[in-house]
Amino acid sequence: MTKHAPPFSPEVRERAVRMVLEHQGEHDTQHGAIRSIAAKIGCSGETLRNWVRQAERDRGVRAGPTTDERERIKALERENRELRQANEILRKASAYFAHAELDRRFRS
Repeated sequence: MTKHAPPFSPEVRERAVRMVLEHQGEHDTQHGAIRSIAAKIGCSGETLRNWVRQAERDRGVRAGPTTDERERIKALERENRELRQANEILRKASAYFAHAELDRRFRS
């Protein structure tokens, strides 16, 4: 799976989120503000909603992991995956050398 560069810079994301938070009083709901601003910047409403929700978590307004916590979790998961792979390689190597040692002893 290849990763694509995000189509929106962090600055555009921050500005869009700020616009939602600043202008949501002009709409019946936050969702209305999100739809309006998403259309203006050319992203989907769902994308902007996700940015707003993450910004709310980062500010402590909404429950859930912050951006820093999410990045730390990803790094730990990657490290865990790499350690599992290394352990599997070591397990196989250990079994191979143990078998080779038994063969050597049997032939002696």
